[in-house]
Amino acid sequence: MHDLKCEDKIAPLNIDAVHPRFSWKINGDRGCSQSAYQILVSKSKSNLQKGIGEIWDSQKISATENIFISYNGKKLQPATTYFWCVKIWNKQKQASRRGAPTSFTTGLFTSDDWSNAKWIGYEELPDTSRIVPGVHSPDVKKKLGPDKAKERTVVPLFRKTFAADKTIVSALVFISGLGHYELSMNGQKVSNSFLAPGWTSYDKRCLYNSYDISSLVKKGQNAIGVMVGNGFYNINRERYFKAISVFGNPKMICKIQLTYYDGSVENIVSDESWKTTASPITFSSIYGGEDYDARLEQKDWNTASFSDAQWKKVVLVKSPQGKLEAEHDYPVEVCETFSKPAISEPAKGIYMYDFGQNISGIVELKVSGKKGQTIKLTPAELLTDSSLANQKATGKPYYFFYTLKGDGVETWRPRFTYYGFRYVQVEGGVPANAKQQNDLPSIVSLSSLHTRNSSPTAGAFECSNQLFNQINTLIRWAIKSNMQSVLTDCPHREKLSWLEQDYLMGDGIKSNFETYNLYRKLVFDMMDAQTAEGLVPDIAPEFVFFDDHGFGFRDSPEWGSAAIIVPWLIYKWYGDKDILATAYPMMQKYTSYLQSKASNHILSYGLGDWYDYGPNHPGVAQLTPIPLTATAIYYYDLSLMNKVAALLGNKSDEDKYSDLSQQVKQAFNDNFFNAATNVYATGSQTSMAMPLCVGLVREENKPAVMKNLVDSISASGKKLTAGDVGYHFLVRALHEGSASQLIYEMNNRDDVAGYGFQIKKGATALTESWQALSDVSNNHLMLGHIMQWFYNGLLGINQADSSVGYKNIVIKPEVVGDIHFAKGSYETMYGTIVSDWKKENGSFSLHVKIPGNTTALVYLPATAQSIIFESNQLLSKQKDVKILGNENGRTVVNIASGEYWFTVKD
Repeated sequence: MHDLKCEDKIAPLNIDAVHPRFSWKINGDRGCSQSAYQILVSKSKSNLQKGIGEIWDSQKISATENIFISYNGKKLQPATTYFWCVKIWNKQKQASRRGAPTSFTTGLFTSDDWSNAKWIGYEELPDTSRIVPGVHSPDVKKKLGPDKAKERTVVPLFRKTFAADKTIVSALVFISGLGHYELSMNGQKVSNSFLAPGWTSYDKRCLYNSYDISSLVKKGQNAIGVMVGNGFYNINRERYFKAISVFGNPKMICKIQLTYYDGSVENIVSDESWKTTASPITFSSIYGGEDYDARLEQKDWNTASFSDAQWKKVVLVKSPQGKLEAEHDYPVEVCETFSKPAISEPAKGIYMYDFGQNISGIVELKVSGKKGQTIKLTPAELLTDSSLANQKATGKPYYFFYTLKGDGVETWRPRFTYYGFRYVQVEGGVPANAKQQNDLPSIVSLSSLHTRNSSPTAGAFECSNQLFNQINTLIRWAIKSNMQSVLTDCPHREKLSWLEQDYLMGDGIKSNFETYNLYRKLVFDMMDAQTAEGLVPDIAPEFVFFDDHGFGFRDSPEWGSAAIIVPWLIYKWYGDKDILATAYPMMQKYTSYLQSKASNHILSYGLGDWYDYGPNHPGVAQLTPIPLTATAIYYYDLSLMNKVAALLGNKSDEDKYSDLSQQVKQAFNDNFFNAATNVYATGSQTSMAMPLCVGLVREENKPAVMKNLVDSISASGKKLTAGDVGYHFLVRALHEGSASQLIYEMNNRDDVAGYGFQIKKGATALTESWQALSDVSNNHLMLGHIMQWFYNGLLGINQADSSVGYKNIVIKPEVVGDIHFAKGSYETMYGTIVSDWKKENGSFSLHVKIPGNTTALVYLPATAQSIIFESNQLLSKQKDVKILGNENGRTVVNIASGEYWFTVKD
C-alpha cells in the first residue's frame, strides 16, 4: 500500500470534518485486488505498531472500496494530531502487513476552539467606505463619485512575543489574514505559501490555514510576525483595476497552541496585547502592482530581541461576515524560476528583460545602489512595435516600484500581487554588465517567478508529433498560469473565476494536476455566489456584479451550468458521492431558475459559443445561435440531475427531471433540427457537435448528423471555428464518432488560426483567440480542449461509462496520421495508469499499467488475421488476459491490475 490520504491529502494539518475520509492505493501487481480492510486510528504511533486503535478500530470490513472510507470512531478533538494505518486482505483472503502509520491533524471545529482569539488590525474601515458588491471599472465614476476608494490602505505588520518556559512537544498555529498574509516565527518564514489564504466570497466564507511550527518555536522568548496585504479583500481606485471592491482593511486572527512535555497546553492568541505598525509596502493591489520602500524596513522586526516600543497597539476590528473555515486546497506557491533572461535596450535608459515564457507570477530583484534611488519594473506579455512593454490588453498601468535602502545587494520580491507576463521593462536601473552605469542602481539579477496552485502533477503526455508536443506545452502553461485559489481565465486583466472553463477545460486540467481539492472549493464558491432566485453568476466568487448590457456577462446558462456539471465531474473523476449531496440544493435551485427563464423549454439568452472564429472580432457567438447552446446545456443539466437524483435516492426528482428533459429535447429538435437535411441550426461545428455530445440527437439520426458534421468540416478546409463552448463538444463528438483522424488533420497545421498558428506567431501560452490577436489576452485558459484528446484519444486513457473514479478503466488509443508513438500516464484515486504505444516495422506494441483494485478493457488495433502477443506469449495462451471479441477492427481484452505488454503483428 502507498499514498495513504485523509481527505485526499497526505498527512494534512487542517481537517475540520467530523468524519474525515481515508483513501489508499494498492500496489498494482497482476490481479491484485482488495477483499477487506481494517483501519486503526490512535493518538500514538506506538499503539498502532502494537495493533491498537484506541480512537477507532474499524475491525475487519469485507469490502473492495479503498477510497473515501469515512471515519466512524470516537469524537475527534480540535487541534490534535492522530495517527492511522490500514491493513488489507486480497482476493485470496490473505492479509497484508499493516501499513506504515501516517497522520492527520484536526483544525478548529467551532468558534470556541479559537480560544477567544480576536480579529485585529491597524485601523478599522468606516462602514461608509465598504463597497460590496464591487463596482466594475467602467461604472466607477458614476456609482462611486470622484473620491471614494482612492485612499491607500496601510499594509500592516503585526507582532507578539511570548515565552515558552518548558520543553515543547508540539506547536501548531492557526491563522487567517485578509486579504492575504505572510507569517514568520522567530524571523523565519513559516511556509512557502503565496497569497494565503485562498480568496472567497468574504461575506459568506473566509479561510484559515494551519502550520506545524514545532521546529521554529524554542524554549525561552519567541516572536511571531505577520504581514497582511489587501488581495481581493480591498481593491482601491489607483492604477489599473478590473473592479473596486472593499470588504474591509487588512486584518488577521491567530492562535498558537503549545503542547508541553508534561502534557500541559498553552494558547497564544491574537488580542489587544499585540503591536502593529506600517510595513515598507506603501502600495499593494491585486490588480495594480506593488510599491516597496526599503528605507522603511525595521531590521529583525519579527524576532524576540526587537524593541517595539515605537509601535502602536492593535485595533480590535469587526470580524468578517463570512464563516471562518479551514482551507483544504493546496496553497499557491512559487513553482518555477526563470533566471536567464535575454536583455535589450529598446530606448535610452530603458531595458527589456525577456524570460522566454509567458507565466503567472512575480519578479525577484537583486540590486545595489544608493539610498533613495528607485527602480520601476513593468511586466508585460507582449511588446509594442517599439519593443516596449505592451499592457494594452492585460490591464494598465501595472508595475512594481522599489526604493533602495542603500545597503549592499538588496533582494526583493512582491508579496501580495501577481501578473501575467513574459517581459519586464526596467527603468531607473542598469544591468550589472552594462557599459554605461550613469550612477544608476546596478541590477545584479532579475528573475521571473511562476506562481500557481501547488496541486501535485497528475499526468504526462508525449508523442512523436512535435507540433502536438508543443501544443501540449502551450496549453499546459495556460492551465498552470490560471490555477490559483480559483481557476482564472487570465492572470492579468481579469483574475476572475469564469465558470464555463471549469467543466469545458476540466478533463485537460485534471489530466495534468490533482484537482480534487481545488474543484471542491469551486463548488463552495458557487454555492456562496448563488442568489436567492437561484442564479449562479458567470463568476464565483462574485466580487463584482457585471451589468449584462443584454449580453450575459452575469447570467449565461453555459457558465452557470458549472453548478450542475462540476459536482458531477468530481463524482465521476474521484468517486466522491458526498459532494453531490452537499451541492444538490444549489443544483436544484439553479435548474429551477433555468426552467423559469425558458420559454416553451427554450433558453434564448447568454454569451453562447464565446470567441468562436467568425468574420468579426471575436466575442459573443457569431456562427451558432445563442438559443442552441443555452438550451443544449440546459438539457444536459437536466439529464445529469436525473442521474444525481437517482444516486441520492430521490425518486420524485428523478422522475421530474426525466420528464422535463424529454420535453426540452422535443422542443430543441422542433426548433433547431432540419429533418430533411439532418442539420442543426446553421450547421456550424458547434451546432452539430453539441447536440451529439449531450444526447439531443435521436438515435436514428446520429449517423447522418455525424456524417454531415465531418463532411462540413472537410468542405470548409478543416479549419477550427468553434469557440470556447463549442470546441470542447466538437473534440468529444469527433473522438466518440470515430473521427480522430479529422481531429489530427484539423490541428496538425499552422497555416490557419489555431494552436500551430499561435505557436508560429511566438505564443508560449494558449491565447484567448484562435488568431493570437495582440489586443486580447495571450495567456488564457479557454480553447485548450484538444488536451482532453491527447489523454483520452491518443493515449486512450478513459473509464467505462458506468465507472466512477477510474475503477473500470478503458485503454483505447487512437493511431492516427503520422504519429508512430504516444506515451503518458494519469494518476487516479486508485493509482497510476500508463499507456505507452508505438508503431514500427509493421507491428503495434502497447505497454499498459493498471492500478491495483481496478480492471481494464484494452482495445488493440487488430484484425482477424493479426497475431497478438502479451509478454511474448500468444494472447490466446495468456491466462491473465481474457479475450472478449472484436469490435470495429479492434480486439477487445479484459485485464486486471498490473503491467502488460501487448504486440500486434499483421
